[in-house]
Amino acid sequence: MEEVDKILIQALKQVGTEVSEETDSVKQFTSELIVEAVVRCIRVIEPGLGGALPTSLPPGMSARFRVGMSLAQACQDLGYKGDIGYQTFLYSNEPEIRSLLMFLVEKLPRESAESSDQPTGKSVVLQRSIAAALRAQLAVPWLPPACRLPLQTQTQSLGSMHSFQVQPLSLPLGPPASEQTLLKEVEEYRRDVLRPVTAQLSSHCTTAASLLERHTAELSAAHEWDVEWKSQGLLSRLTPQEYRSRKLSRLRKRIEEQLRSATLPAADGAAAGPASSSSSADLSDLLQSFRSSSASDRLLTKGTHFTHTQKFTFAQDVMAAVSPAPSGGRSEGDAAQRRQDELDVLQQQLQELNGQAERLAADMRLMTVTGAQVKDELKQRERGNAEEEDRIHVKKKTIDLLPDADDNLLQLQAVMEASSQRLVHLAAQWEKHRTPLIEEHRRLKEIRSSQDLESSRKLSEIKSLHDKIRVSTEESRKKEETYKQLVSELDSLPQDASRSAYTQRILEIVSNIKKQKEEITKILTDTKDLQKEINSLTGKLDRTFAVTDELVFKDAKKDESVRKSYKYLAALHENCNQLIQTIEDTGTILREIRDLEEQIETENSNKTMANLERILEDYKAIRQENAALAAKVREG
Repeated sequence: MEEVDKILIQALKQVGTEVSEETDSVKQFTSELIVEAVVRCIRVIEPGLGGALPTSLPPGMSARFRVGMSLAQACQDLGYKGDIGYQTFLYSNEPEIRSLLMFLVEKLPRESAESSDQPTGKSVVLQRSIAAALRAQLAVPWLPPACRLPLQTQTQSLGSMHSFQVQPLSLPLGPPASEQTLLKEVEEYRRDVLRPVTAQLSSHCTTAASLLERHTAELSAAHEWDVEWKSQGLLSRLTPQEYRSRKLSRLRKRIEEQLRSATLPAADGAAAGPASSSSSADLSDLLQSFRSSSASDRLLTKGTHFTHTQKFTFAQDVMAAVSPAPSGGRSEGDAAQRRQDELDVLQQQLQELNGQAERLAADMRLMTVTGAQVKDELKQRERGNAEEEDRIHVKKKTIDLLPDADDNLLQLQAVMEASSQRLVHLAAQWEKHRTPLIEEHRRLKEIRSSQDLESSRKLSEIKSLHDKIRVSTEESRKKEETYKQLVSELDSLPQDASRSAYTQRILEIVSNIKKQKEEITKILTDTKDLQKEINSLTGKLDRTFAVTDELVFKDAKKDESVRKSYKYLAALHENCNQLIQTIEDTGTILREIRDLEEQIETENSNKTMANLERILEDYKAIRQENAALAAKVREG
């Protein structure tokens, strides 16, 4: 029972029962400890049922009886079938308490049992403390601001609540393989220029939200790349770098085609006049929407010699206009008015120049688009002229051959026959070359199909290996966490206990159980053998008596002495039956004596006398309480 009691005590500690280190057996449990352990277990099993039960006994005896009855009823509601009442908790009985605690521990939820068996590392302890703090805060009811205690003021104040705001972050990520040459500059930038994450945000409250958003975006991008690589990248039979570069080049080519198709005119050059001018205006508007004002400014800065001269002249005029005039004979107010007038004139000139620059930029863009359209039309017309020249050349040759048509026809037929013979000869030669080429093509096609099958098989194997790697990585991560928890638990365990002592103890328990099992098997075998022997002797005795009775009864009708023998035989049989019955009754009485002795030992172990003394003391206390209540009633 020592091992069972240790397991029970460990389980009770896991549910929150305060059991001292000196207590190592259920026999040492007091009534207060029993009540606390039972209530803790009921609260874990059925929170609604155990929420109203106190974890300690009240001082009054009548209140103690009510608590005992409530606990007994709660245990019966949970399904306990044993004999239970208030006396189970107030006047503890070791076997009853042990069976009750075993029932409650077995009723504990599986999560609690698993958590009690699993090692408790630092991370697990931290998670449990966080969960306990959250449960405690959620259990506190909401109160108005005027009625809040310090705890409610701290947890229910609106000052600690912030909206979910995200700001972009610049994190010191590692450079890709193509940027290894910039590693020194990147390190210098990160060391000297890049600010910490907390300094990049406008408010400290957005730090967690921004980090979570950045991390979620990176995880999503990594997941999308993984899915795309497994679905399309592996089929392309390229390396990841080649696949990415090819994808980037395709994207750039598609953007260029879209822009080129937007800038080029329609394929048929039939549109002219107002339609062409409107399409040109639309294209210029479209291209202008893709360009910014800064780009036009850059175009203007790269102007001609005329624009540079104009800017230089304008600068000289501005300098001459803003140069201070001689102060002789003029007042300070006139000078200020003059400067204001000059400033207005200069601003008006600046606006006019800006308008001229914008108009020039628009004209340049229109000219550029118009020039591209004109070049395209010129190319189309050149291609049309070349086709017309070919048709005219053919017609000219045909007209030159018309005067001598008969001779030309004969020559043409001869040329056609020679050409047909040449074609037949070439076809025969081609057939000679075609047959081995077709066979080679078929062979290469078969090889390619077999290679495709092999590559598909290898691709499926690679996918399965990827899945296995992912599963193995997850299992290794879980095992690593379990290993860390086990190491932390091993560090927290006392170092004086050795593994060999526990092993030796387990082996001794197993050997004792094996010996007891062998003895029980031997006793059962002996009992079965004795029962078989008794049954065989009883049957043999019955058969012998029946045969003897029949023979003696036949002779008793003829002879008087045989008749007396028959009477003696019947008396002997009856006396033997009485003797056997007496032996059986003696065995029954001996068994009852042993059972009574065991019951006496059990009652002695139940501390009956001590319980009777406690019952008498409780009875006297109840009488005193009743007398005090009656006195109060009479006084009232």
